[in-house]
Formats: sequence, C-alpha cells, structure tokens
Amino acid sequence: MVTIILLLSCDFWAVKNVTGRLMVGLRWWNHIDEDGKSHWVFESRKAPPQENNTVSEAESRIFWLGLVACPALWVIFAFSALFSFRVKWLAVVTMGVVLQGANLYGYVRCKVGSRKNLTSMATSYLGKQFLRQNTGDDQTS
Repeated sequence: MVTIILLLSCDFWAVKNVTGRLMVGLRWWNHIDEDGKSHWVFESRKAPPQENNTVSEAESRIFWLGLVACPALWVIFAFSALFSFRVKWLAVVTMGVVLQGANLYGYVRCKVGSRKNLTSMATSYLGKQFLRQNTGDDQTS
C-alpha cells in the first residue's frame, strides 16, 4: 500500500510539473502571498508568432486521454473496493482518485481559464444568442 501511494505521488508530481508543461503547455500551482492567503495560478503557454504549432496534436490527445482515463479508472477501483468490502484498499483508491482528480481539475482550469473568464464567456455567448433571437438575425458569430 505504501509503495502504491508513493508511486501515485510521484505520478502526480510528474504529470503536474513536467508532462503537462512539455506536452500541452499548461501548468498550475498554488501561491501563498505575504498575508497568508492562498492563490491558485493556472497558466497556458502562448505560442510565439514564428512557431505556429509548438504542441503536437498527437501528444496533446495522448495527454488528455490519459488525464481523463486515469481518474475514471480509479473511480471504478473505488466502487470495486467499496462493493467487495475491501476497506483496507479504500485508502489507496481514495488517494488515487484525489491525486488524479486534482490533476484533471487543474489542467481543465488551465485549458478553459478561470471561473470568472468562463462565466463571462457564457454570459457573453448567451447574451449574443438572446439578441440574435430577438432581432431575427440568423448569422452565426
């Protein structure tokens, strides 16, 4: 159990600090300021104008497939451990779900942007759709 938790921790660190930055140009971390307040930082690498495609499409798909598949697999393991009454393995499975889920959440926030940006994008989109319906304009933007 200890070995699996240590390997999960190493995987979390490697995906968070190395793989995500190199394969898809995304990274995230927590910063604590002088007042002791915690700030989450989500970054996306901007491609320089001379390099139009710094991230390979195949690498990006492999990264996102692994990032989504691993938490799903750990959730299946969690239900399996729960329904087979293997309580001692629930600690390992819980760590797997939490660490893999944290990476998935962090990278989705990097890709989509902060909640404020997501909310403003959704509000803007809905506002445009409402105006388009009311004015009878059938053009798409």
